[in-house]
Amino acid sequence: MRMTEAAETAEEYAVPRLAEPAAADFHQLVELYSPRLYRLAFRMTQQAQDAEDLVQETFLRAYRAWPGFDARASASTWLYRICVNAGLDWMRRRRSRPQTAPQEDPPEAVSGSPDPERLALNREARQRIGAALAGLSPKERAAFALRHCENWSIAEIGAALGLREAATKNTIFRGVRKLRRALGERA
Repeated sequence: MRMTEAAETAEEYAVPRLAEPAAADFHQLVELYSPRLYRLAFRMTQQAQDAEDLVQETFLRAYRAWPGFDARASASTWLYRICVNAGLDWMRRRRSRPQTAPQEDPPEAVSGSPDPERLALNREARQRIGAALAGLSPKERAAFALRHCENWSIAEIGAALGLREAATKNTIFRGVRKLRRALGERA
């Protein structure tokens, strides 16, 4: 989901206080953005442990780069950009290693106890979708996740990925087209 009013207010409160990354204030930023960054990281990595590592790497990079942060910019866009770049680096390194099967769901997304037949069908669908997502380029996967899982606008995605509007639209379109082909639908 996109940022709520309460989260936007919390961001406005937290960011100006972070002219220098004091531990308590930076902790506040971590608490505010960790769940959203985790969702994005999980969509990119499809593994809970890798997503946690990616979020940790994101905040480590943010802490180190804090002196270069322009407080006039949105902290959320800046952090998402760092997370996406860390995810792109992770996916490039990962391509040379054998792929593991995608995890069922992000741990916090699990709810209820469906029957065994439904679990089997869901597992099969997740495996097909995971395999289709693995066929996307790192930027296509990130753009797809931001647009269709996080409901970001084209402008927000472009800012996070460092792309112009037309390139952002093309990246999302290519990703959707590849997914449709891989899943057997018409593009």
